[in-house]
Amino acid sequence: MSQTPLSLPQQRRFGETSRTDAWWLQPIVVFLGLGAFVVYSTWAAFVGVNYFCDAGGAHYLSPFYSPLVFGGPHEPSLFGARPEWLPLWVSPALFILWAPGGFRFTCYYYRGAYYKAFWADPPNCAVGEPRSCYRGEASLPLILQNVHRYFLYLALVFILILGWDAWKAMWFLSPEGGETWGIGVGTLVLLVNVILLSGYTLGCHSLRHLVGGGIDILSRRPVRKRAHACVSCLNKRHMLWAWMSLFWVGFTDFYIRMCAMGIWTDWRIF
Repeated sequence: MSQTPLSLPQQRRFGETSRTDAWWLQPIVVFLGLGAFVVYSTWAAFVGVNYFCDAGGAHYLSPFYSPLVFGGPHEPSLFGARPEWLPLWVSPALFILWAPGGFRFTCYYYRGAYYKAFWADPPNCAVGEPRSCYRGEASLPLILQNVHRYFLYLALVFILILGWDAWKAMWFLSPEGGETWGIGVGTLVLLVNVILLSGYTLGCHSLRHLVGGGIDILSRRPVRKRAHACVSCLNKRHMLWAWMSLFWVGFTDFYIRMCAMGIWTDWRIF
């Protein structure tokens, strides 16, 4: 059944408001921050090189390319070398980035953020917007935002995969051909990436509903009550986790890329 659009009361002109604060500052910062990440990550996903660093025996794989579907002869790919029939513009990152990208794009926080910053829908609270009616997310294309829960399941799997990458980053190839345990700056970069992405993912609103919903009295389920409390604790700072993890996953790719190109040197701590 189609939903009848609701007319907005006291329609303001676009940008009209009674607010006296710098209401425009937040959407501008969000626009610049998200825009910069989208531009960089798109370039990094299509360039298709310098995503794996093995200098000094390291094992650093960019989170934009993990798990690596196809790769070079010395890269940790799942299915071996890149097929000859695959077009050159198809990067290995394109096979996997749709999952974490879809999780962020449908995230409850990010939806509110980029609706304001990119679509001016509305530009901010109590500020006039360009449309004259409200449909919500009950019709195409925004109704597709409801797949967020299913992207959550995929995001949890990716946390495990990136955790494995961080573990592999603790082992370095020795000149004799074996592996020795160690810690490099790249190891710490990958570890911090997993921690921040875990804080963002495990504080998801959908996960909070999954662990605490569907029952009338939560106190009668002590395990689920404790899980709900943990998720709720992370959820209180969901915006902070979202931005820190966004910045750091981009920096992680950049760091590995610089080391793979020989521009930066990865320092061994242990």
